Amino acid sequence: MRVHMLLAFVAFLWGINAPIMKIGLIYIPPMPYNAVRLFAALVVGWLILPRLCTWVPLQREDWKALAISCLGFFGFQIFFTFGVQLTTAGNSSLILACLPVSVAIINHFHRIENIKPHTIKGIVLSLAGVSLMVAGTGKEISLSGDHITGAILLLLAQLSYGYYTVFSRPLTTTYSPYQITAYILLISTGLFTAVSLPSVMAMDWSTVPWPGWSSILYSGIFPLCLANCLWIWGTAKAGSTTASLYNNLAPVFAVAGGYFFLDETFGWLQFAGAVVILAGLYLAKGPSTKKVLLESTADLSNSK
Repeated sequence: MRVHMLLAFVAFLWGINAPIMKIGLIYIPPMPYNAVRLFAALVVGWLILPRLCTWVPLQREDWKALAISCLGFFGFQIFFTFGVQLTTAGNSSLILACLPVSVAIINHFHRIENIKPHTIKGIVLSLAGVSLMVAGTGKEISLSGDHITGAILLLLAQLSYGYYTVFSRPLTTTYSPYQITAYILLISTGLFTAVSLPSVMAMDWSTVPWPGWSSILYSGIFPLCLANCLWIWGTAKAGSTTASLYNNLAPVFAVAGGYFFLDETFGWLQFAGAVVILAGLYLAKGPSTKKVLLESTADLSNSK
């Protein structure tokens, strides 16, 4: 039960990150914004994470999995940064919601994790819920002009995140999630800095007001550093395919955050979409988990 609550907390951090990032992006272009928030995550991660675990020397046979995870995490940052600028918010939401599908395909292709029928049903239901939320927000869905390029880049972004999710899981059998997160932040930030350095140097940072800096710090410390650490831990406990379904819970918190922080709407279709997403998560947990939940509820009732 605890793992599902923490994965829901990760979705919460990622969800409210969307409206908070919108505030920062008013003052800072996407490339320098992402570069600095990655650097903030790296600094906090390397100051805190190594103190929370026993540091195990990296074994030669684990370099491949770590390299794939790092490239996946870095690829997501690059493809997402450019892709989201070239397509609609509706396209972005639907394409990123396909992460559980990508994770299931990657697991099947590499024979890492078996996908159970109830998980497939949960994925389908979750995607239907996201579709309802997109319809409720009235976001445009288009594949004309630059939207095709943007959609392809976002497809590569969520595929990259799928590889990061799948290949970080085997590492948890030997290393702490804190150590894995620290390695991934170090390598990914170095790669992203090399690509974004010209735009970072060209930015006049003295003109950025405190809301912009607050947005960067929140987005770097919590969604990037803390949430990804919990994400790696959650995939180890729940399985990467089941854990990836919680990615589709993030739009629920994003819409709620937009409602409270940015005066955006929250209608009945969005509410229905949120309910369907939750139903998909419940279905994906499987009969054993649901049995435990029902038995726990019965025990509580009998003890009254």
